[in-house]
Amino acid sequence: MAELDARLGWIARNMPLTRRQADALPRLSGVRLACSVHLEPKMVVAMEAIMDRGAAVFLTACNPATTRNEVVERLASHGARAHAWKDMAAGDAADAVRQAIGWKPTHLYEMGANISAALAAEPSAPKVTAAMEATGSGISRLRGLEQAGSFPRYPIFDCDDVPIKEGLHNRYLVGQSAWQAFTERTELSLHRKRVLVVGYGLVGQGVALTARSLGGTVSVAERDPARALFARYDGFPTPDLEAAVRESDVICTATGARHVLAARHFPLLPDGCFLLNVGHTGDEIEVEALGPRHVVVPFVEEAKANERTIYLFAGGSMANLTAGQGDTLNSFDITMAAMLAGLRYTFSSEAAGCAPGLHPLPRAAWEEVARQALQ
Repeated sequence: MAELDARLGWIARNMPLTRRQADALPRLSGVRLACSVHLEPKMVVAMEAIMDRGAAVFLTACNPATTRNEVVERLASHGARAHAWKDMAAGDAADAVRQAIGWKPTHLYEMGANISAALAAEPSAPKVTAAMEATGSGISRLRGLEQAGSFPRYPIFDCDDVPIKEGLHNRYLVGQSAWQAFTERTELSLHRKRVLVVGYGLVGQGVALTARSLGGTVSVAERDPARALFARYDGFPTPDLEAAVRESDVICTATGARHVLAARHFPLLPDGCFLLNVGHTGDEIEVEALGPRHVVVPFVEEAKANERTIYLFAGGSMANLTAGQGDTLNSFDITMAAMLAGLRYTFSSEAAGCAPGLHPLPRAAWEEVARQALQ
Protein backbone atom coordinates (compact mmCIF):
# COMPACT_ATOMS: atom_id res chain seq x y z
CA MET A 1 0.00 0.00 0.00
CA ALA A 2 2.93 2.36 0.63
CA GLU A 3 3.93 2.04 -3.02
CA LEU A 4 0.37 2.81 -4.12
CA ASP A 5 0.21 5.81 -1.77
CA ALA A 6 3.36 7.26 -3.33
CA ARG A 7 2.01 6.66 -6.81
CA LEU A 8 -1.34 8.27 -5.94
CA GLY A 9 0.48 11.40 -4.84
CA TRP A 10 2.13 11.56 -8.26
CA ILE A 11 -1.20 10.91 -10.01
CA ALA A 12 -2.99 13.67 -8.11
CA ARG A 13 -0.16 16.09 -8.78
CA ASN A 14 -0.42 15.49 -12.53
CA MET A 15 -4.22 15.58 -12.78
CA PRO A 16 -5.04 19.20 -11.84
CA LEU A 17 -8.24 19.39 -13.92
CA THR A 18 -9.58 16.34 -12.12
CA ARG A 19 -8.75 17.92 -8.76
CA ARG A 20 -10.61 21.10 -9.77
CA GLN A 21 -13.71 19.13 -10.70
CA ALA A 22 -13.44 17.14 -7.49
CA ASP A 23 -13.34 20.39 -5.52
CA ALA A 24 -16.46 21.58 -7.37
CA LEU A 25 -18.59 18.61 -6.29
CA PRO A 26 -21.49 19.54 -4.00
CA ARG A 27 -22.35 17.79 -0.76
CA LEU A 28 -23.60 14.33 -1.70
CA SER A 29 -25.29 13.18 1.49
CA GLY A 30 -27.95 10.63 0.61
CA VAL A 31 -26.32 9.65 -2.68
CA ARG A 32 -25.67 5.92 -3.02
CA LEU A 33 -23.46 5.50 -6.08
CA ALA A 34 -22.94 2.01 -7.51
CA CYS A 35 -19.96 1.90 -9.87
CA SER A 36 -19.01 -0.65 -12.52
CA VAL A 37 -15.69 0.80 -13.67
CA HIS A 38 -12.03 0.04 -14.31
CA LEU A 39 -10.59 -0.22 -10.81
CA GLU A 40 -7.12 1.11 -11.55
CA PRO A 41 -5.07 3.79 -9.79
CA LYS A 42 -6.27 6.84 -11.74
CA MET A 43 -9.83 6.08 -10.59
CA VAL A 44 -8.90 6.60 -6.94
CA VAL A 45 -8.76 10.40 -7.15
CA ALA A 46 -12.36 10.63 -8.35
CA MET A 47 -13.80 7.93 -6.09
CA GLU A 48 -12.24 9.31 -2.92
CA ALA A 49 -13.46 12.82 -3.79
CA ILE A 50 -17.03 11.51 -4.19
CA MET A 51 -16.87 9.71 -0.85
CA ASP A 52 -15.34 12.77 0.83
CA ARG A 53 -18.45 14.72 -0.23
CA GLY A 54 -20.63 12.30 1.72
CA ALA A 55 -21.73 9.77 -0.90
CA ALA A 56 -21.82 6.05 -0.19
CA VAL A 57 -20.06 4.03 -2.91
CA PHE A 58 -20.36 0.41 -4.05
CA LEU A 59 -17.63 -0.87 -6.38
CA THR A 60 -17.80 -3.60 -9.00
CA ALA A 61 -15.35 -4.30 -11.81
CA CYS A 62 -16.44 -3.59 -15.37
CA ASN A 63 -13.48 -5.70 -16.51
CA PRO A 64 -11.85 -8.06 -13.98
CA ALA A 65 -8.64 -8.19 -16.04
CA THR A 66 -8.01 -4.47 -15.50
CA THR A 67 -8.78 -4.55 -11.77
CA ARG A 68 -5.95 -3.81 -9.35
CA ASN A 69 -6.49 -5.44 -5.95
CA GLU A 70 -4.51 -2.76 -4.14
CA VAL A 71 -6.89 -0.13 -5.57
CA VAL A 72 -9.93 -2.03 -4.31
CA GLU A 73 -8.29 -2.33 -0.86
CA ARG A 74 -7.45 1.38 -0.82
CA LEU A 75 -10.99 2.46 -1.72
CA ALA A 76 -12.50 -0.01 0.74
CA SER A 77 -10.33 1.44 3.51
CA HIS A 78 -11.66 4.87 2.51
CA GLY A 79 -15.23 3.69 3.07
CA ALA A 80 -16.36 2.06 -0.17
CA ARG A 81 -18.16 -1.25 -0.20
CA ALA A 82 -16.58 -3.48 -2.83
CA HIS A 83 -17.07 -6.88 -4.43
CA ALA A 84 -14.25 -6.99 -6.98
CA TRP A 85 -10.84 -8.52 -7.45
CA LYS A 86 -8.43 -9.11 -10.30
CA ASP A 87 -9.47 -11.84 -12.73
CA MET A 88 -12.62 -12.71 -10.78
CA ALA A 89 -14.67 -15.43 -12.47
CA ALA A 90 -17.77 -14.65 -14.52
CA GLY A 91 -20.01 -16.06 -11.80
CA ASP A 92 -18.41 -13.82 -9.18
CA ALA A 93 -18.76 -10.80 -11.47
CA ALA A 94 -22.46 -11.56 -11.96
CA ASP A 95 -22.84 -11.90 -8.20
CA ALA A 96 -21.19 -8.49 -7.78
CA VAL A 97 -23.86 -6.94 -10.01
CA ARG A 98 -26.59 -8.63 -7.94
CA GLN A 99 -25.01 -7.31 -4.76
CA ALA A 100 -24.84 -3.81 -6.24
CA ILE A 101 -28.56 -3.93 -7.03
CA GLY A 102 -29.38 -5.32 -3.57
CA TRP A 103 -27.43 -2.42 -2.06
CA LYS A 104 -30.21 -0.15 -3.46
CA PRO A 105 -28.21 2.55 -5.24
CA THR A 106 -29.69 5.94 -6.04
CA HIS A 107 -27.21 6.61 -8.87
CA LEU A 108 -24.96 4.60 -11.20
CA TYR A 109 -21.58 5.28 -12.80
CA GLU A 110 -20.85 2.62 -15.40
CA MET A 111 -18.43 1.51 -18.10
CA GLY A 112 -20.24 -1.21 -20.02
CA ALA A 113 -23.78 -0.94 -18.57
CA ASN A 114 -23.58 -4.19 -16.59
CA ILE A 115 -25.75 -2.96 -13.73
CA SER A 116 -28.25 -1.16 -15.97
CA ALA A 117 -28.66 -4.25 -18.17
CA ALA A 118 -29.42 -6.32 -15.07
CA LEU A 119 -31.83 -3.69 -13.74
CA ALA A 120 -33.68 -3.63 -17.06
CA ALA A 121 -34.51 -7.31 -16.55
CA GLU A 122 -35.45 -6.90 -12.89
CA PRO A 123 -39.17 -6.18 -12.38
CA SER A 124 -38.72 -5.27 -8.72
CA ALA A 125 -35.60 -3.18 -9.31
CA PRO A 126 -34.77 -0.51 -6.71
CA LYS A 127 -35.50 3.06 -7.74
CA VAL A 128 -32.47 4.65 -9.38
CA THR A 129 -32.59 8.42 -9.85
CA ALA A 130 -30.07 8.74 -12.70
CA ALA A 131 -26.99 7.09 -14.20
CA MET A 132 -24.01 7.92 -16.40
CA GLU A 133 -22.39 5.59 -18.98
CA ALA A 134 -18.83 6.29 -20.11
CA THR A 135 -18.06 3.76 -22.88
CA GLY A 136 -19.12 3.21 -26.46
CA SER A 137 -19.76 -0.48 -25.84
CA GLY A 138 -22.04 0.42 -22.94
CA ILE A 139 -23.95 2.93 -25.05
CA SER A 140 -24.41 0.32 -27.80
CA ARG A 141 -25.76 -2.09 -25.20
CA LEU A 142 -28.19 0.50 -23.87
CA ARG A 143 -29.41 1.35 -27.36
CA GLY A 144 -30.12 -2.32 -27.88
CA LEU A 145 -32.23 -2.33 -24.70
CA GLU A 146 -34.01 0.81 -25.91
CA GLN A 147 -34.85 -0.80 -29.25
CA ALA A 148 -36.09 -3.92 -27.47
CA GLY A 149 -38.40 -1.83 -25.28
CA SER A 150 -36.68 -2.95 -22.07
CA PHE A 151 -34.76 0.18 -21.09
CA PRO A 152 -34.27 0.79 -17.34
CA ARG A 153 -36.77 3.13 -15.69
CA TYR A 154 -34.41 6.05 -15.15
CA PRO A 155 -32.42 8.53 -17.30
CA ILE A 156 -28.90 7.53 -18.38
CA PHE A 157 -26.47 10.20 -19.58
CA ASP A 158 -24.01 9.45 -22.39
CA CYS A 159 -20.53 10.59 -21.37
CA ASP A 160 -18.86 8.65 -24.20
CA ASP A 161 -20.25 11.02 -26.82
CA VAL A 162 -18.78 14.09 -25.11
CA PRO A 163 -16.29 15.50 -27.67
CA ILE A 164 -13.40 15.84 -25.22
CA LYS A 165 -13.88 12.20 -24.23
CA GLU A 166 -14.75 10.67 -27.58
CA GLY A 167 -12.56 12.93 -29.68
CA LEU A 168 -9.49 12.86 -27.42
CA HIS A 169 -9.48 9.65 -25.38
CA ASN A 170 -11.07 7.35 -27.97
CA ARG A 171 -9.40 8.89 -31.00
CA TYR A 172 -5.87 9.55 -29.74
CA LEU A 173 -5.10 8.07 -26.36
CA VAL A 174 -6.19 4.43 -26.53
CA GLY A 175 -3.97 3.70 -29.53
CA GLN A 176 -0.98 5.44 -27.99
CA SER A 177 -1.24 3.58 -24.67
CA ALA A 178 -2.04 0.22 -26.28
CA TRP A 179 1.03 0.22 -28.51
CA GLN A 180 3.14 1.53 -25.65
CA ALA A 181 2.05 -1.47 -23.55
CA PHE A 182 2.67 -3.85 -26.46
CA THR A 183 6.19 -2.52 -27.05
CA GLU A 184 7.09 -2.52 -23.36
CA ARG A 185 5.86 -6.07 -22.69
CA THR A 186 7.07 -7.76 -25.89
CA GLU A 187 10.27 -5.71 -26.31
CA LEU A 188 9.31 -5.45 -29.99
CA SER A 189 8.68 -2.42 -32.15
CA LEU A 190 6.25 -2.30 -35.08
CA HIS A 191 9.00 -1.81 -37.65
CA ARG A 192 8.80 -4.45 -40.41
CA LYS A 193 5.51 -5.63 -38.92
CA ARG A 194 2.34 -5.94 -41.00
CA VAL A 195 -0.35 -4.58 -38.68
CA LEU A 196 -4.06 -5.24 -39.23
CA VAL A 197 -6.56 -3.08 -37.33
CA VAL A 198 -10.06 -4.56 -37.23
CA GLY A 199 -12.60 -1.77 -36.90
CA TYR A 200 -12.30 1.90 -37.88
CA GLY A 201 -14.37 3.75 -35.34
CA LEU A 202 -12.62 6.47 -33.38
CA VAL A 203 -10.62 3.97 -31.34
CA GLY A 204 -9.61 2.01 -34.45
CA GLN A 205 -8.58 5.23 -36.18
CA GLY A 206 -6.24 6.12 -33.34
CA VAL A 207 -4.84 2.60 -33.19
CA ALA A 208 -4.15 2.53 -36.94
CA LEU A 209 -2.62 6.00 -37.18
CA THR A 210 -0.42 5.45 -34.14
CA ALA A 211 0.74 2.07 -35.47
CA ARG A 212 1.75 3.70 -38.75
CA SER A 213 3.61 6.47 -36.92
CA LEU A 214 5.53 3.78 -35.01
CA GLY A 215 6.75 2.11 -38.17
CA GLY A 216 4.08 -0.50 -38.83
CA THR A 217 2.76 -1.30 -42.30
CA VAL A 218 -0.92 -0.91 -41.51
CA SER A 219 -4.14 -2.10 -43.15
CA VAL A 220 -7.72 -1.86 -41.89
CA ALA A 221 -10.56 -4.38 -42.01
CA GLU A 222 -13.94 -2.65 -41.65
CA ARG A 223 -17.41 -3.96 -42.58
CA ASP A 224 -19.09 -0.55 -42.61
CA PRO A 225 -18.53 0.89 -46.11
CA ALA A 226 -18.48 4.49 -44.90
CA ARG A 227 -15.84 3.79 -42.27
CA ALA A 228 -13.86 1.72 -44.77
CA LEU A 229 -13.93 4.74 -47.05
CA PHE A 230 -12.61 6.94 -44.24
CA ALA A 231 -9.75 4.45 -43.76
CA ARG A 232 -9.01 4.52 -47.47
CA TYR A 233 -8.89 8.32 -47.42
CA ASP A 234 -6.51 8.14 -44.46
CA GLY A 235 -4.20 6.12 -46.69
CA PHE A 236 -4.85 2.59 -45.41
CA PRO A 237 -5.58 -0.45 -47.59
CA THR A 238 -8.93 -1.98 -46.66
CA PRO A 239 -8.76 -5.70 -47.47
CA ASP A 240 -11.40 -8.26 -46.60
CA LEU A 241 -10.82 -9.67 -43.12
CA GLU A 242 -10.54 -13.27 -44.28
CA ALA A 243 -7.78 -12.36 -46.71
CA ALA A 244 -6.05 -9.84 -44.44
CA VAL A 245 -5.48 -12.21 -41.51
CA ARG A 246 -3.28 -14.39 -43.76
CA GLU A 247 -0.84 -11.52 -44.30
CA SER A 248 -0.61 -9.94 -40.84
CA ASP A 249 2.06 -10.11 -38.16
CA VAL A 250 0.02 -8.21 -35.56
CA ILE A 251 -3.80 -8.07 -35.46
CA CYS A 252 -5.57 -5.59 -33.20
CA THR A 253 -9.35 -5.68 -32.67
CA ALA A 254 -11.15 -2.39 -31.99
CA THR A 255 -14.83 -3.05 -32.66
CA GLY A 256 -16.74 -3.69 -29.43
CA ALA A 257 -18.24 -6.77 -31.11
CA ARG A 258 -17.98 -10.38 -29.93
CA HIS A 259 -15.62 -12.88 -31.61
CA VAL A 260 -14.47 -10.61 -34.42
CA LEU A 261 -11.47 -12.89 -34.58
CA ALA A 262 -12.92 -16.38 -34.34
CA ALA A 263 -11.79 -20.00 -34.46
CA ARG A 264 -12.11 -20.09 -38.25
CA HIS A 265 -9.43 -17.41 -38.58
CA PHE A 266 -6.75 -19.00 -36.43
CA PRO A 267 -5.55 -21.68 -38.91
CA LEU A 268 -5.07 -18.90 -41.49
CA LEU A 269 -2.66 -16.83 -39.39
CA PRO A 270 1.03 -16.59 -40.25
CA ASP A 271 3.48 -18.23 -37.89
CA GLY A 272 4.33 -15.89 -35.00
CA CYS A 273 1.26 -13.65 -35.41
CA PHE A 274 0.28 -11.52 -32.38
CA LEU A 275 -3.37 -11.01 -31.40
CA LEU A 276 -4.41 -8.13 -29.18
CA ASN A 277 -7.62 -6.33 -28.34
CA VAL A 278 -8.22 -2.72 -27.35
CA GLY A 279 -11.99 -3.04 -26.95
CA HIS A 280 -13.69 -2.56 -23.60
CA THR A 281 -14.63 -6.20 -23.12
CA GLY A 282 -12.46 -9.28 -23.49
CA ASP A 283 -14.51 -11.26 -26.00
CA GLU A 284 -13.56 -9.67 -29.34
CA ILE A 285 -11.10 -12.54 -29.80
CA GLU A 286 -12.49 -16.07 -29.39
CA VAL A 287 -9.78 -16.87 -26.87
CA GLU A 288 -11.25 -20.24 -25.80
CA ALA A 289 -10.84 -21.57 -29.34
CA LEU A 290 -7.07 -21.06 -29.20
CA GLY A 291 -6.82 -24.16 -27.06
CA PRO A 292 -3.94 -24.74 -24.61
CA ARG A 293 -1.69 -21.73 -24.01
CA HIS A 294 1.40 -21.13 -21.97
CA VAL A 295 3.08 -17.91 -20.87
CA VAL A 296 6.23 -17.00 -22.79
CA VAL A 297 6.87 -13.68 -21.03
CA PRO A 298 4.44 -11.74 -18.82
CA PHE A 299 1.28 -10.83 -20.76
CA VAL A 300 2.28 -12.91 -23.79
CA GLU A 301 0.87 -16.43 -24.20
CA GLU A 302 1.75 -18.93 -26.91
CA ALA A 303 -0.82 -21.15 -28.63
CA LYS A 304 -0.71 -23.46 -31.65
CA ALA A 305 -3.01 -23.50 -34.68
CA ASN A 306 -2.37 -25.60 -37.79
CA GLU A 307 1.20 -26.20 -36.51
CA ARG A 308 1.79 -22.45 -36.40
CA THR A 309 2.58 -20.38 -33.33
CA ILE A 310 0.13 -17.65 -32.30
CA TYR A 311 0.85 -15.14 -29.55
CA LEU A 312 -2.05 -13.78 -27.48
CA PHE A 313 -1.37 -10.44 -25.80
CA ALA A 314 -2.88 -9.55 -22.41
CA GLY A 315 -5.15 -12.59 -22.50
CA GLY A 316 -7.24 -10.93 -25.19
CA SER A 317 -8.42 -8.37 -22.66
CA MET A 318 -8.18 -4.59 -22.98
CA ALA A 319 -4.49 -4.27 -23.85
CA ASN A 320 -3.65 -0.81 -22.57
CA LEU A 321 -5.05 -1.29 -19.05
CA THR A 322 -4.39 -5.03 -18.64
CA ALA A 323 -0.74 -5.02 -19.69
CA GLY A 324 -0.05 -1.31 -19.23
CA GLN A 325 -1.08 1.74 -17.22
CA GLY A 326 -3.63 3.09 -19.70
CA ASP A 327 -3.63 6.73 -20.73
CA THR A 328 -0.88 9.04 -19.58
CA LEU A 329 -1.83 11.08 -16.51
CA ASN A 330 -1.88 14.50 -18.17
CA SER A 331 -4.04 13.24 -21.04
CA PHE A 332 -6.43 11.17 -18.93
CA ASP A 333 -6.77 14.20 -16.67
CA ILE A 334 -9.10 15.72 -19.28
CA THR A 335 -11.14 12.54 -19.60
CA MET A 336 -11.48 12.04 -15.84
CA ALA A 337 -12.34 15.70 -15.28
CA ALA A 338 -15.09 15.42 -17.92
CA MET A 339 -16.44 12.30 -16.21
CA LEU A 340 -16.50 14.02 -12.81
CA ALA A 341 -18.26 17.01 -14.35
CA GLY A 342 -20.75 14.59 -15.88
CA LEU A 343 -21.33 12.91 -12.54
CA ARG A 344 -21.91 16.29 -10.90
CA TYR A 345 -24.70 16.85 -13.41
CA THR A 346 -26.02 13.30 -12.93
CA PHE A 347 -26.39 14.02 -9.20
CA SER A 348 -28.36 17.22 -9.90
CA SER A 349 -32.08 17.83 -9.57
CA GLU A 350 -32.17 18.71 -13.29
CA ALA A 351 -30.93 15.23 -14.18
CA ALA A 352 -33.40 13.64 -11.77
CA GLY A 353 -36.23 15.39 -13.61
CA CYS A 354 -35.36 13.85 -16.99
CA ALA A 355 -37.50 11.10 -18.46
CA PRO A 356 -36.22 7.50 -18.54
CA GLY A 357 -34.07 6.86 -21.59
CA LEU A 358 -30.66 7.60 -23.03
CA HIS A 359 -29.73 11.30 -23.00
CA PRO A 360 -26.72 13.26 -24.22
CA LEU A 361 -24.72 14.84 -21.43
CA PRO A 362 -25.54 18.57 -21.74
CA ARG A 363 -22.75 20.72 -23.10
CA ALA A 364 -23.04 23.02 -20.09
CA ALA A 365 -22.09 20.09 -17.86
CA TRP A 366 -18.64 19.52 -19.37
CA GLU A 367 -17.68 22.59 -21.42
CA GLU A 368 -15.84 24.23 -18.52
CA VAL A 369 -13.38 21.31 -18.55
CA ALA A 370 -12.46 22.08 -22.16
CA ARG A 371 -11.94 25.74 -21.30
CA GLN A 372 -9.76 24.86 -18.33
CA ALA A 373 -7.69 22.48 -20.47
CA LEU A 374 -6.92 25.34 -22.87
CA GLN A 375 -5.48 27.54 -20.12
